[in-house]
Amino acid sequence: QVQLVESGGGLAQPGGSLRLSCVASGFRLDYFTIGWFRQAPGKEREGVSCIGNDGSTYYADSVKGRFTISRDNAKNTVYLQLNSLKPEDTAAYYCSADYTLLCARQYFGVGQAQYDAWGQGTQVTVSS
Repeated sequence: QVQLVESGGGLAQPGGSLRLSCVASGFRLDYFTIGWFRQAPGKEREGVSCIGNDGSTYYADSVKGRFTISRDNAKNTVYLQLNSLKPEDTAAYYCSADYTLLCARQYFGVGQAQYDAWGQGTQVTVSS
């Protein structure tokens, strides 16, 4: 019954914005590092951003300055605000949770099975 559910994806024009949500059920997010990945067809999974239990954040160079991650522990939710969207941002976006990994570049460097929970993904499409 431990679940993560993403929402908020959709179609946006280049330069537009979307806000993605990752809602946890069956556990509390308070003490977990939450990370966002994305994957486009034919491409490898890419780490996008993470937020630690202390509020520390990390962003991939490709999204730094455009995306913002935040958390609302009272709502058991982590958000990813996507601004200044580009066509290359088109991908399925997934959130993940881990109790032991810190929020840093290294968070994204382990196999998928190492994370405590994964969501089902939400599709972001950026096109004119």
